[in-house]
Amino acid sequence: MTHSDLPWQSVSWFDVTEHQDGQRIDNFLFSRLKGVPKSRVYRLIREGEVRVNKKRVKAESRLISGDQVRVAPIRMQQHDAEQVVPVGDKVAQGLLKRIVYEDEGLLVVNKPSGIAVHGGSGVAYGLIEALRQATGKKYLELIHRIDRDTSGLVMISKKRSVLKLLQDDLRAHRIKKTYAAIVKGVVTLDEQLIDAPLLRYELANGERRVRISKEGKPSQTIWKVAERFKHATLVHASPLSGRTHQIRVHGLSIGHPLIGDDKYGHQTPFHDVDARRLCLHAMRLEIPNYPVINAPLPEDMQAIVAKLRMIK
Repeated sequence: MTHSDLPWQSVSWFDVTEHQDGQRIDNFLFSRLKGVPKSRVYRLIREGEVRVNKKRVKAESRLISGDQVRVAPIRMQQHDAEQVVPVGDKVAQGLLKRIVYEDEGLLVVNKPSGIAVHGGSGVAYGLIEALRQATGKKYLELIHRIDRDTSGLVMISKKRSVLKLLQDDLRAHRIKKTYAAIVKGVVTLDEQLIDAPLLRYELANGERRVRISKEGKPSQTIWKVAERFKHATLVHASPLSGRTHQIRVHGLSIGHPLIGDDKYGHQTPFHDVDARRLCLHAMRLEIPNYPVINAPLPEDMQAIVAKLRMIK
């Protein structure tokens, strides 16, 4: 793709249809500004270059059917643009096999570690693009997100009504999510509530990070010890709020960063096992009026647990 080929050199206008009603503006733009890095999209929103009905918005602002979105011209150098490539059929079809629940309005997929939930910011494609390609369905929307390096359950709507209903349930904390995490050190309390406000900030390269701060948003996580090892602990963590990197930063705040976390706590040495991934897995969803949905610990995390059990 050459600089002159970039499609966003002039003002862009988008109309919001009933299918996008209730969608966050950042997610709306990710799926439309192909080739624009996520960090650039966030900067456009922050600098007021994105307007909805002529008004400035925040990344978390939600759209309403009939809204008109204006995006100012985007000037990018050739190396800034991301090449959008089709998802390989093997990857797409493999994700279909990881669907653990499906009805007329909802898909739940057991996402592997290493795949982003959507493309952008250096990622050619993500879970949602792969599923749209594999199923042939144009309307599939993420109900929530988990980190690229986190494995486990992701909810995807097949209907706008389900998207709005379950996002309302998430905001009202009616959906309980439980994660399995392998953390450094022996957690002494069998159960505890970590209550520490979290503040999002950006590094110089545009990467988003989170830290404990009095100026942050209220954040709570329940930790329950599932199994203790000599120098590590398997924890079941249930976030009572849905903040970015919440479990990871809360773990670090009490001296138990997650094994394999290259952002929060990697400075703490851990030599007992060679973890090639973030040891965090979305293992259970409890959704009102749905059966409880489970995803067993993935094989790579099972192997780490097995090694930890052998260390005396």
